[in-house]
Amino acid sequence: QVQLVESGGGLAQPGGSLRLSCVASGDIDNINAMGWYRQVPGKRRELVAAITFLNNTHYGTPVSGRFIISRVDAKSTVFLQMNKLEFGDTGVYYCTADVQSGLVITDYWGQGTQVTVST
Repeated sequence: QVQLVESGGGLAQPGGSLRLSCVASGDIDNINAMGWYRQVPGKRRELVAAITFLNNTHYGTPVSGRFIISRVDAKSTVFLQMNKLEFGDTGVYYCTADVQSGLVITDYWGQGTQVTVST
């Protein structure tokens, strides 16, 4: 089993910044892609950003140019630096990891962390 634990959510003002962290632990041989999704009230869960084991990155259109995803493999950790926050960034942010244990590859999700952008 693998656990993903997110941290760093909270309240920020428009134009401000927050940094999310996610640490994976458990039965891990290798972590392929890691990423962040968000669930905004009334909308479908959407991809925010993803990063491969080669550090190739992909961003959802709403956050491109404002958010930065990075990872530290030695610590099985992925970060999401969120800058120039907007009201529309409010939601629950979920960490995901594509984990290999032996010959099995499984997608895992964290429990989510709330981000609220408000004045």
